[in-house]
Amino acid sequence: MVHLPGTFADTLAILALALGIEAAAGYPDALYRAVGHPVTWIGRLIAALERGLNRGGARRRRAAGCLALALLLAAVGLPVLGLTALAGLAGPLPAWLLLGLICASLPAQRSLHDHVAAVERALRAGGLEAGRRAVAMIVGRDPERLDAPAVCRAAIESLSENFSDGIVAPAVWIGGLGLPGGALYKAINTADSMIGHRTPRYAAFGWAAARLDDLVNLPAARLAGLLIAGAAALRGADARGALRAMARDASRHRSPNAGWPEAAMAGALGLRLAGPRVYDGALVPDAHMGDGRAEATPDDIARALALYRTACWLQGGLVLGLLGIGLALTA
Repeated sequence: MVHLPGTFADTLAILALALGIEAAAGYPDALYRAVGHPVTWIGRLIAALERGLNRGGARRRRAAGCLALALLLAAVGLPVLGLTALAGLAGPLPAWLLLGLICASLPAQRSLHDHVAAVERALRAGGLEAGRRAVAMIVGRDPERLDAPAVCRAAIESLSENFSDGIVAPAVWIGGLGLPGGALYKAINTADSMIGHRTPRYAAFGWAAARLDDLVNLPAARLAGLLIAGAAALRGADARGALRAMARDASRHRSPNAGWPEAAMAGALGLRLAGPRVYDGALVPDAHMGDGRAEATPDDIARALALYRTACWLQGGLVLGLLGIGLALTA
């Protein structure tokens, strides 16, 4: 008999294994050198679709972007649905282990921590220029325009936003739909990061990817903010400030989702984040998150990382709690 690993308990078990594996080992460098990463595979497909379809007037480009997104989702979704069904032939436990191992490539708890911690270390050891080089690895704004506090704020903002779309959102979709949910979310999020920009080349073609990414991140962004506020309560930061900043500022962010974790982090740390920023030489207006000090320091990056680690633990505890409920309901 085929066991299709799609029940509430199944997907949560797969998610718990994936989060544990990724937190412990990350994505091994040797594996990346040998076969790449799912995001790089998806990225190559998006790039090929963009080269082949992104031409003509705005209306044609928008239609082509919708077609490209549909083709991308089919190319990702159909194989993982087949893989999920094949895993079910082995029974529940082997399916959990196999799919949990594959799903461990989708969240980025460890790599996000390492990249942001590298900015803190660079600032302490090499000063502003080293900090600019390190933060350029994780943000799209012009690093040469950033002073030391701005480098610190950029690192903290990236940590906050990517906690939502790089960790919490994959967990939400794996927990809800298993490997297919996580893989399809990753495809949408990668498409948004590559073609969802409001530039002349991508404004029309990337419209569908950007709007769908906004939609699929709605629940995760709110949950990420709450997890940061919970982490603040556990670590002696300002949990009330985090909740207050979310309620007041999150909806004012230019993104419908990024403001929630950014405002929560700003309020928890007593900082003022976001605001107008320069991308590719152009000033992009945005509201400030939080009403604290703007003069962020490497110590604030360290405090943000501590909150991030605790929020990841809180998410893991929530998953295990829900798994216990799911197993009890199916017993």
